[in-house]
Amino acid sequence: MKKLFFTLLFLGLCISVNAQDQPKIGDILEINEPYGQQYQYVKLPKPNILKKRGVVDNYKSVCGNKVVVEDVKTKKDGTTYVILKKEDGSKFFGFLSTVKASYEKSIDAGELSIPK
Repeated sequence: MKKLFFTLLFLGLCISVNAQDQPKIGDILEINEPYGQQYQYVKLPKPNILKKRGVVDNYKSVCGNKVVVEDVKTKKDGTTYVILKKEDGSKFFGFLSTVKASYEKSIDAGELSIPK
């Protein structure tokens, strides 16, 4: 009986730990500085598009922003994408209301983080 109890307890813990890896709508994330000069996994406009729009072409205005997961999409190959919206309701660079990001890759690369 003890073995059955501990086995079920262990399975329950494993399932709960695995479920925390998936993002949910309403989760809050923070955008960090990119490793290089541009973001690789958070899909922000390229500098030439920002110049055409008359916006300063650096990503410093995005660093440190808190964003909310608005939608979660999983492709057939298992890649999870999240649609992100600023927590304060303003737009990215004054014209983008949402951006798309590859969840696992951006977390691993340090472009997105889960604030404490």
